[in-house]
Amino acid sequence: MRRSIAAAVLFSTCLAARVIAQGKPFSRADSALVGRILLAEDRRDSTDRALIEGARNPDTRLQLLARRAIGRMRDARFAARDSLPPLPPPKTWPEPAWLLRFRALTSHRQDCGELRAALADSAWPVRLRAADLVDSSCARDTALANTLRDWIDGVPADASARQRGGASWHAAAHAILGLAKLRPDEARPRAAKLASHSQWQLRMYAARALGLLRDTTRLRALVHDPDDNVKEAAILSLRPITGHADDSVYATALGARGAQAVRAAAGALEGTPNEELRAEAGRTFERWLARNNAPARDARLVLLAAAGRPTSDDRPPAPRTELPPRAVALALGEDVRLRVTMAASSGGGSFVVRLRGDVAPMMAARVLALVHSHYYDGLTWHRVEPDFVIQGGSPGASEYIGYPDYFRDELGTVPHLRGTVGMSTRGHDTGDAQWFVNLRDNPRLGRDYTVFGEVVDGMNIVDGILEGDTIAKIEELPARSS
Repeated sequence: MRRSIAAAVLFSTCLAARVIAQGKPFSRADSALVGRILLAEDRRDSTDRALIEGARNPDTRLQLLARRAIGRMRDARFAARDSLPPLPPPKTWPEPAWLLRFRALTSHRQDCGELRAALADSAWPVRLRAADLVDSSCARDTALANTLRDWIDGVPADASARQRGGASWHAAAHAILGLAKLRPDEARPRAAKLASHSQWQLRMYAARALGLLRDTTRLRALVHDPDDNVKEAAILSLRPITGHADDSVYATALGARGAQAVRAAAGALEGTPNEELRAEAGRTFERWLARNNAPARDARLVLLAAAGRPTSDDRPPAPRTELPPRAVALALGEDVRLRVTMAASSGGGSFVVRLRGDVAPMMAARVLALVHSHYYDGLTWHRVEPDFVIQGGSPGASEYIGYPDYFRDELGTVPHLRGTVGMSTRGHDTGDAQWFVNLRDNPRLGRDYTVFGEVVDGMNIVDGILEGDTIAKIEELPARSS
């Protein structure tokens, strides 16, 4: 069976038509065959009869879908994708002017004058980058130190909202890290104050600063913080300082709800001489295994290591295999657009994403289904790297917490250019419904990450997003009239 499929697929590679080249309407039987091909690829079932039927079908669209499915199944990185007819390229977006100043800071990281000037830049990403680059070499620069202190001391009791183009908690968060390197004695009382702030991101950054300041007392207290991202930061800061001397403290985080805190705690406990704590890591693993949550695999594997058990003990849940609504239509070129509206507390505004069902129909359809269930409403962009990507859509504002079922990769010929939207993964076929938007051309990501959409309007809103900004809602736009 496998040889006959390969022969049929090889035959179909001689055809160079695009997937949407033929305008003839599909029959109900052909549409059903498209769905069967998509499901066969999603199951990674190379023996499915639908692949032969598709490869032999006179319609070149079906031939291409079958050929692409075989290629993706046979090669995790789909190296043969360049042999396929190219799909329409994404829209080209110019870069914001401030990005050049942002990049230039790296070469000026030892120039205190340049960093001081950048702290007053008109764009907050440049200012925050300058604060990140400050270190002890600028300790004598009083004006620079004054700016960082002012940012910290000026943080309001309610730092949850910002105006478009402004910042909220971000200034104090980045400043405390800079001041901890620049003038530790001045940073210490300020970090202690931020460690009790109502805004959890400030407590998280305070934990990182307290690690630089080696304040183990306050770090131990933050391990018990109600927010799991703060717990994680505190453990990651405390572990290099005290090691296994604080195993009993780390162990308290094994009961956390968030995978990121449990993973950090288990990592700190790995190699512990305390036999009871190893046993507790094993019991925690069993509890997490029972949750049947695919993205929690990262935490489960670290728990197994802490328990001294083999990774083969992990039994991840079986992947979903149903055909999501609209998958066939998306595969055949349906133009589906989503409006991402940012919360007013995060500067407001919106941008539009066109789903690329022509390259990733199953992923696009699953994202669309989540949009209709309001899954993304109220979630945040928890990772913002202005010269790389923004990433969001995690219920826990963490890369280790995503949708319970994995999405399969659908690598294709659409490059990771500025404005394209990809699916976050931590290994092959581990998509967790978290989006990332490329803020620059990132061609190297094409080797491992699926493009399932592209920004077609409002890229300036994307460029203005800061860490922690909230998505008010994502909704499908009405169909465009022809």
